[in-house]
Amino acid sequence: MSEPLRHFIDTQDFSREELLRIIDLIGLLKEADKDGACPKLLTGASLGMIFEEPSTRTRVSFEVAMTKLGGHALYLKPGEIHLGARESTGDTAQVISRMVDVIEARTLKHQTVLDLAAHATVPVINGLTDYNHPTQVMCDLFTMIEHAPPGKTLAELKIVFVGDATNVCSSLIMMCTRMGMHFTHAAPRRYQAPDAWQAIARANIAQSGGALTVTDDVVSAVRDADFIYTDLWWWIGQENEIPDRKAAFMPGYQINDALLARAPSHAKFMHCLPASRGVEVTDAVMDGPRSIIFDQAENRLHAEKGLLVHFVHPRLKTPSPELASYHRGRIESFLSV
Repeated sequence: MSEPLRHFIDTQDFSREELLRIIDLIGLLKEADKDGACPKLLTGASLGMIFEEPSTRTRVSFEVAMTKLGGHALYLKPGEIHLGARESTGDTAQVISRMVDVIEARTLKHQTVLDLAAHATVPVINGLTDYNHPTQVMCDLFTMIEHAPPGKTLAELKIVFVGDATNVCSSLIMMCTRMGMHFTHAAPRRYQAPDAWQAIARANIAQSGGALTVTDDVVSAVRDADFIYTDLWWWIGQENEIPDRKAAFMPGYQINDALLARAPSHAKFMHCLPASRGVEVTDAVMDGPRSIIFDQAENRLHAEKGLLVHFVHPRLKTPSPELASYHRGRIESFLSV
């Protein structure tokens, strides 16, 4: 019997234990990869990658991950496939499901991923929407575990996100509270995590422990931070707000040496990238000794390997040697006539 179909759309769809199991798998696959021994667990499998906008880390990490695992990835973008244009999203999902083993989708609207998952018959992995970025925060959690201060447990870690309530902030606030960690969002009041996100986070805390703080006092926020995280100050479609946003965030919410000096000496800097150097963060911080942004970026590759194996490997059909020999013999006999 094949495994039941599950999608990776939102970390809230999974228990703390399920997410940690995937994190452990990511670690095993990273160790194997570093030894040049990444197992070909997805030999013969195909990944359909739907992208409504350009991407560096998401595209490269998924495509390389699939190759390292022995599979194949196809890059699909608007203009090359009928996604909601001349064909419904549901029809596209059903067609692609008949040809690939897993779908990754990076879409402008969250509803598009939900529509794909509602009609797909293979796992759908959310590669980013305007609402969240769950593959990024799986990578982030793994990176935090790798760089945690010696002796600190996961539940003792304090994560401070400085800046706008982006899709990455959305995913982090939910992931960290799911894990029982301490999460702080520091931003001007207008740009703080909305009440709906905070309600989900507090429900997580009621189950897992941890804490949530939302504040406009960035200096106080970073005082006990283990990790300081930031993201771009504006998203696609917000270009007309750039002057107002810069005025609200600059200079108090920029991650610079002066702000880092207010944090513990062990605190590490994180950014999902791409970054606007000199805007939300300075070059000195990005390229400095406390930055782990490129370790973090590399871990997108290992996170995608873990997610692909977790969701696809149990569903693959593995024929017995006898069945494989039977079909090969039949086809070779046909071709020899």
